[in-house]
Amino acid sequence: MALSKSWALYLSFLHRLVCVCVCARREYRAQFEAKGIWYEHRFIWACKNYDGDVQSDSVAQGYGSLGMMTSVLICPDGRTVESEAAHGTVTRHYRQHQQGKETSTNPIASIFAWTRGLLHRAKLDSNTELRVFAEALEAVCIETIEAGFMTKDLAICIKGLVTRADYLNTFEFIDKLAENLKMKLANQPKL
Repeated sequence: MALSKSWALYLSFLHRLVCVCVCARREYRAQFEAKGIWYEHRFIWACKNYDGDVQSDSVAQGYGSLGMMTSVLICPDGRTVESEAAHGTVTRHYRQHQQGKETSTNPIASIFAWTRGLLHRAKLDSNTELRVFAEALEAVCIETIEAGFMTKDLAICIKGLVTRADYLNTFEFIDKLAENLKMKLANQPKL
């Protein structure tokens, strides 16, 4: 995967990290050097399950929000993938919703879990329409947040203390994404 994307690869798991790094360097170093792959960003981080769960949560929180992190598992056959929102459930938000209270739940990781699956399906089926839709939805998510429309978790990352005017609730945010997606798809060239 890393070689095909020309991204650096880092592998970690429990106590075997040093051994694996030495073995990987021996086996793949020449291939990575031949492609000139080495830099401090845009890398693939391969982890065993437990390490991926623990370490990825720490990294995601360091960058702002678990609500922004997805996980994609790719089988060696390249045909089978699993994509998921890497964070846990939103039980606390659901309990608030049941009580009639307003929530501001970040759906981005869940959306990207679906779009990653849709993109893989599009690849397997050579379905250009599906690929364009999934790519448009991902772009809209990013563009909407960059335009300042976000859920409370992201507003807190940017501003610290927030007032209600600083963020959208769950439904407002999803409505904004839908509005922006509709506009983006309307402006796409017809396939």
